[in-house]
Amino acid sequence: MNELFSAISQAIIDASDFVCGVPEFLLLIGGGLFLFAYSGAVSIRRFPWAIRELRKKQASDGGKQQGQISSFQALMSAIAATVGMGNIAGVAIAVAIGGPGVVFWMWVSALVGMTTKFFEGTLAIMYRGKDSTGETQGGTMYMITEGLGKKWRPMAIAFTVFGMVGTLCFMQANQLTESIITVSGIESTFTVKFVIGVLMAVIVAFVILGGIGRIAKAASRIVPVMVVLYFLMVLAVVVLHYDLVPAVFSSIFASAFSFKAGFGAFVFVALTGAKRAAFVNEAGVGTASMMHGASKNDQPVREGLIAMLGPLIDSGIVCTLTSIPIIMASQSGLALADDAGLRNALGAFDMMLPFGQYLLMAIVFFFAFSTMFSYSYYGLKCTNYLFGAHNAKYYNYYYLVMIVVAAVIKLNLLVGIMDLAFAGMAVCTMFTLIALAPKVKAQMKLYFADQK
Repeated sequence: MNELFSAISQAIIDASDFVCGVPEFLLLIGGGLFLFAYSGAVSIRRFPWAIRELRKKQASDGGKQQGQISSFQALMSAIAATVGMGNIAGVAIAVAIGGPGVVFWMWVSALVGMTTKFFEGTLAIMYRGKDSTGETQGGTMYMITEGLGKKWRPMAIAFTVFGMVGTLCFMQANQLTESIITVSGIESTFTVKFVIGVLMAVIVAFVILGGIGRIAKAASRIVPVMVVLYFLMVLAVVVLHYDLVPAVFSSIFASAFSFKAGFGAFVFVALTGAKRAAFVNEAGVGTASMMHGASKNDQPVREGLIAMLGPLIDSGIVCTLTSIPIIMASQSGLALADDAGLRNALGAFDMMLPFGQYLLMAIVFFFAFSTMFSYSYYGLKCTNYLFGAHNAKYYNYYYLVMIVVAAVIKLNLLVGIMDLAFAGMAVCTMFTLIALAPKVKAQMKLYFADQK
């Protein structure tokens, strides 16, 4: 029996490694490049408009708007979900495997991801539906049924099934537990992990049981603060080691376009950086569409413009902030391990900044919890669609129990299942975005003509 379970587990892990490699990369980046070209490079040409729309106060119609939160809260909540362990541990692994050049390709991928998020945000408002209580809801499942038609409902159901699995925060809960144990020096026992898991669940429960309003308020306060604090932390590293800064950026560009090791090595570096950024910002996965679909905004293109700022912040700014101390430390003699992302990052910050690993641990704490807050909402939305609004509340209790479970178990199999679920969500979402792209383009023409 154990041999059968081991064989099935390994088969799932192998399938995850394959599907979430080149195939998923081609789907997200290839699809994003198509949308980038089809939209006329919206992420570049309309970037000033996005900044302007974010700064503009959202109009009120006396409480008659559809949705539950503001566009700013939707953006912050979506970023709260994507700014997490991947921005630290994932970037550290990417730099260890592909070298400094991966950072440049993260920037390129962020630019592509901005376009994909623009389409997600726009369609999330264009094609909203009603749940079993008549409450307005948005997300890929509603984009499918309202935009493509009821005959596509099986794909909407598939998306929500994948979503209920993919948005469980096993990785965040497990890695935060391991980080606390590593930094504190506490003995790693089942009891210690269980206690940490329970404490995490209590903190998360305080926020998520208050519904989307409390989640959005928490995210809109936590995200700007944690990004600014992280920026200040990296700025301190730059000030203390300003003489190393030119070498960092010269190595990023030199390594990004280096053919010294052959064309295959160049492609490997490009793929590693672009893939890491694509997985971090989740553009094309469909998670952000659920959050932006809850916005009170009734202008689809405006929501799309605000949504496209997400990859700029998480894949562009935060990933770059992580890479600078790591590259500095590696050039100063720190050996980076290919399979020890968070440990690499903790070691780099500790080398480059007094008490660096403890300061980074504090940032990791906020990053992990912000993700757990927002991911609970995604799973709740999927449960709502499948089983009705009156049953959706039970998902939160299941989610909290899974946080404790994640703190005490090994993750290989569960992460493989979650990665496959994310890939399934991406297939449903990218197909829908490309199929409905002409509808978005028509809205763009009307919106920008009216703005002029």
